[in-house]
Amino acid sequence: MTAEANRDPTELAQFDRPDLDWWDPQGPMRALHAINPARFQYIEEHCLLAGKTVLDIGCGGGLLTECLARVGADATGADLSATALEQARAHAREQALDIEYLEQDANALAEQRPEVFDVVTCMELLEHVPDFPALLGDCERLLRPGGSLFVSTLNRTVSAFMLAIVGAEHLAGILPVGTHRYDRFIRPSELAQAARDLHLEVEDVRGIAYNPLARTARLGGSPRINYLMHLRKAAETEV
Repeated sequence: MTAEANRDPTELAQFDRPDLDWWDPQGPMRALHAINPARFQYIEEHCLLAGKTVLDIGCGGGLLTECLARVGADATGADLSATALEQARAHAREQALDIEYLEQDANALAEQRPEVFDVVTCMELLEHVPDFPALLGDCERLLRPGGSLFVSTLNRTVSAFMLAIVGAEHLAGILPVGTHRYDRFIRPSELAQAARDLHLEVEDVRGIAYNPLARTARLGGSPRINYLMHLRKAAETEV
């Protein structure tokens, strides 16, 4: 599958609207604001970030990217949404943060900067592309040997369907209707197998417990809805 084929214009349009305020904690991205501290905590638990080159694929408005930069990482964010990146750059300037933001996909970056990054993050993106193993492969190519890849996504379960689509999109209005497609949700076993096929080692899998009423999230609990995975690239590639 080509890079152009591994993107969904309909899904991309959901996140490329001029009226979408990424930095309003009470706005359409409030669920992302709620889970952002938990996913950043997960990364910090597994990796020392200060001084590391870190790439945030699908960075959106830069919520996670800024967290990475604040702890001393040499942070780069990449996304296909020009409007999201405009907000990301503006907010970084306001916060006096030195972050490079690129309007590129992972495939193009992997061609230009193979094995450049110590850490790659790909959060809430795998379930939005037609071919998630291809995106995972692009992330692997971007990593230096021994580097860490952190991903988060939604499990393909009835519980995830009820919470993320029925509850969050249609009942509570926490997310815009059409944000998710259930057939693109990914079971942890499927993600782990795709990682092993790329010779990435599964270091850890952790659920995220999200309370839509309190709009809070914490690490731990069952991965039956949201979950994170830490993957590691082999220190040396076998010949």
